[in-house]
Amino acid sequence: MDEIRGTAQGTAPVPLSVLDLVTVGAGTTATDALRTSVALSRLAEARGFHRYWVAEHHSMPGVASSSPAVILAHLAAHTDRIRLGSGGVMLPNHAPLVIAEQFGTLEAMAPGRIDLGLGRAPGTDGATAAALRRTDRPSSLDGLGGAPIHSGADDFPQQLAELTRFLDDDFPDGHPYARIHAVPGPVQATSPGGVQSPHRPPVWLLGSSGFSARLAGALGLPFAFAHHFSAQNTIPALDLYRDSFRPSEVLDAPYALIGVSALATDDEKEARRQVRAAALNMLRLRMGRPGLVPTPEEAEAYEFSPMEEEFIASWNSNVVHGTADEVRSGLNDLQKRTGADELMLTSNAHSGDVRLRSYELIADAYGLPAA
Repeated sequence: MDEIRGTAQGTAPVPLSVLDLVTVGAGTTATDALRTSVALSRLAEARGFHRYWVAEHHSMPGVASSSPAVILAHLAAHTDRIRLGSGGVMLPNHAPLVIAEQFGTLEAMAPGRIDLGLGRAPGTDGATAAALRRTDRPSSLDGLGGAPIHSGADDFPQQLAELTRFLDDDFPDGHPYARIHAVPGPVQATSPGGVQSPHRPPVWLLGSSGFSARLAGALGLPFAFAHHFSAQNTIPALDLYRDSFRPSEVLDAPYALIGVSALATDDEKEARRQVRAAALNMLRLRMGRPGLVPTPEEAEAYEFSPMEEEFIASWNSNVVHGTADEVRSGLNDLQKRTGADELMLTSNAHSGDVRLRSYELIADAYGLPAA
C-alpha cells in the first residue's frame, strides 16, 4: 500500500506529484519537449515529488505523449527512485494483453516504481479513436465466459477485468486465455524479511466524471480525477468514489488524487502571460485546430472575440497561477475543499524552462528537499 499512499514532505498537506503532457511549444520540437521531460523527472525526483505520470494523447501536435510506455522506459533510465506511471493509458485504445506486456516490461526495468493509470476516454478526436481502436472487429474475449467484445469505452469494465487477469497471470482453467501469459509477468519482489512474492504495477482508474469514480470505489482501487479540465465535476465524483468504496486487497480506505493545472513564476504578471498563451492553445483545440503551444507574445497579439475571452477567463479560473506563495495558497485551499489525498500538478507553458522553474518555485514554497 506504500506504493499508493505517499508521505507529504515539507509543509505540503498531502504528497505532491507531477503530470507531464510533454507539451511542444511553437518554434520547438518533440525532441526538445522530451528532453524537458527528462530534466523535469530528474528535478521532481531530486526535490521529493512523489510520482511522475505521463498522459496519453493522439493527433495533437502540441502534445508529444502518444506513447506513454516508451516515454516511461526512457524516464526510468534517467531516474532512480521516483514512481513513474501513466496518467493514463487509454484502455479502449489497446489490447489488454499488450498493456500487460508493456507495463510488465516497465516493472522489470524499474521494480516497485511503476503505476498503471487507466482511462476510458479516447484521448483524441473521434476519427483518430476509430483509427486506434478498429471497432469494426471484435478485439478480444471477455474475462468470464469468453464471449467476443468490441473495443470501446462501453466495454471498459470487461477490458479492465481481462487486463487484471493478464497482469496477475491467473486466468482460470478452461478459459480461452488460460495458456496465454503476459511476459514479463509479475516480478518476484523480496520483502525485508527475505520472503519473495509476485509483484506487478498497481492499477489506478482515471476519470473526469462519475463512471470511473463509481467503478474504482466498487473495486477498491485508487482513483485519479482530472480536475484540471473538469473542475465542476471534482467534488461530486470524489463523493461518489468515497461512497462507493469497498475495501480490497489493494486499499482498506479510499485514496483519491486530483490533477491540477498550476504554474508559478517569479512575478504574478508573468504568470498571467504564460497561462493566457496556454489557454489560447486549449481554445484552438476546442475549435478543432490543435497546434503547438503559442508563445506569450503570440497570445498578446491575438484579437480575442468576446466569446473567446469568456472561454479564456473560464479556463484560467481553474489554473492555480501566480507567485510561488500564491500557488501554494491556492493549492492548499483546493486540497481542503476536495479532501484530495494527493495533488498531481501539471504546469502547461510554451517554454520548457518556464515549466521547470514552476516546479522549482513550488518545491521551494513547500520546503521540499533541496536538489
